[in-house]
Amino acid sequence: MAILPCGSTWVARWGQPQFVLRFSVTNKKLSTSSQCVSSKIRALASSSSAMFSQNSLHAMFNLVQSRNPCRCRGVRLIVRADSDYYAVLGVSKNASKSEIKSAYRKLARSYHPDVNKEPGAEQKFKEISNAYEVLSDDDKRSIYDKYGEAGLKGAGVGTGDFSNPFDLFESLFEGMGGMGGMGRRGSRNRATEGEDQIYNLVLNFKEAVFGVEKEIEITRLETCSTCDGSGAKPGTTPSKCSTCGGQGQVVTSARTPLGVFQQVMTCSACGGVGETSTPCNTCGGDGRVRKSKRISLKVPAGVDAGSRLRVRGEGNSGKRGGPPGDLFVMIDVLPDPVLKRDDTNILYSCKVSYIDAILGTIMKVPTVDGMVDLKIPPGTQPGTTLVMAKKGVPLLNKSNMRGDQLVKVQVEIPKRLSSEERKLIEELANLNSAKATSSRR
Repeated sequence: MAILPCGSTWVARWGQPQFVLRFSVTNKKLSTSSQCVSSKIRALASSSSAMFSQNSLHAMFNLVQSRNPCRCRGVRLIVRADSDYYAVLGVSKNASKSEIKSAYRKLARSYHPDVNKEPGAEQKFKEISNAYEVLSDDDKRSIYDKYGEAGLKGAGVGTGDFSNPFDLFESLFEGMGGMGGMGRRGSRNRATEGEDQIYNLVLNFKEAVFGVEKEIEITRLETCSTCDGSGAKPGTTPSKCSTCGGQGQVVTSARTPLGVFQQVMTCSACGGVGETSTPCNTCGGDGRVRKSKRISLKVPAGVDAGSRLRVRGEGNSGKRGGPPGDLFVMIDVLPDPVLKRDDTNILYSCKVSYIDAILGTIMKVPTVDGMVDLKIPPGTQPGTTLVMAKKGVPLLNKSNMRGDQLVKVQVEIPKRLSSEERKLIEELANLNSAKATSSRR
């Protein structure tokens, strides 16, 4: 048996947030006996039998009762109605069907999301549609008048023939010239956008640096020419799906202690179209066939491994007139054996002799533009980095701007010397030593 401490609150809800049971535990003494509480439970169960039963109410009260009555005192039961369908439509409880229908049309036009862009308009539109769906049906209205919305759930009545408020709107305005495309969100022949395609393109180092134009071959789904994308065998007529009733969606309900939970899923029988037909022999009912196509692709200068190019409209064709998807080209770059890339800069290491480092020299180094002369200043120290301006990678989409090539100088010290080289270096060392002695004097 669960025990709630004093000062806590427990809330139980049924269906949508219409009826709420709130139990507050305080330190006040009970002003009524347990028999009085039981009589209230029986009265509540008899007046709202579609929503509560004596067993369920007794079970809820038992949750907050304790073997020690001092720990669970001051139980309060609150029943609150949050929704009023008549108030939502702005009509009286004895309004006629024509008055309810007229009120719905006026409000639906005002709050339809295609017309009203204010925050909360779409939610208001759904509330209006839900209210009209119940009050326009005599059986549902009778149950609602007696027990409220939770009474509909308790009686096993679903949410109605229209699980989508836009379907309800479209059916009501059908044959009246429409609303300029409003309400088509729930149309049976739903146009579906085509899927995106991915193509992997491998470039060499210089192609990525300077850009290139390539012709690539892709395989994608295109509209079937036999059935013009309908998916139906030519000469046949589609029929309404018997599983979903033409809605393209099915609603499953599950009753739980907290109310009835519903789940809306795409109809597996018709794939969400709402119609069934004899499939086309060419495309098998999909409305699309797989074909190969060659397209010319312009790769901009400055792309790198991991770059992604988007080619609009070159993905799979859409279903039933839907727009095509896009083609995404994923770039991979082969490394260069000599040059390395660091964003827009090119990195290169060159080796110079200790004599050239001391005396200075001019040497040829490779760049993305070819071999270029590089001046090594006299007295260059090992590890020095020389900058070759504007010899790097062009900025993506800004080909007139380029990075630099950074050349790191590595000074080579010989491990073995000839006798003549050793003699000359020793003479140089003696000169250097004499120079240092004279400077100290």
